[in-house]
Amino acid sequence: MEFKDEIIRKLDEDGLWTVVTFKTPYGPGETMKKLAEVIRSAGWKITFKANWWTADIPYGLVRIDAVKEGREKIILGKWVLGKECKLIKIENMGLEKGRDEFFRMVNSITSTLIHDPVIRTMREQY
Repeated sequence: MEFKDEIIRKLDEDGLWTVVTFKTPYGPGETMKKLAEVIRSAGWKITFKANWWTADIPYGLVRIDAVKEGREKIILGKWVLGKECKLIKIENMGLEKGRDEFFRMVNSITSTLIHDPVIRTMREQY
C-alpha cells in the first residue's frame, strides 16, 4: 500500500482503534491481505481478521486485531473500490468511538444479512 508509512505511524499512537479510510483497486481478499502485510511489517502480531463487503456498491470493511509488546490494537480498513490506492483519512479512536464506528460500518454492509446466525453472533461479541 502506498500509504504504508502513515498507517505504521498511527499504529504507534494512542487509541485502541486505528481507522483507515482509503481507495483500493484490489478486491476484498487482496485488500485485507495487503493491509495485514503492513501491520505485520510494523512488528504487530495479528490475532484476528475479518472482511465484510457489498457487491451492490463496491465498498467494504476489514477488521484486524493485533498485539505488540503487550499493546492491543484494532485496525479498521474502510475501503472503496477505485483506480488506485489512495489514503482518504486515518485516525485513532478510543474504545467506545471505535466500537460505534465498527458497528455502523458492519450494519451498513450486512443490513440485508441480519438474520445470518454467524453475523448475529459476531455482533453480540463486540
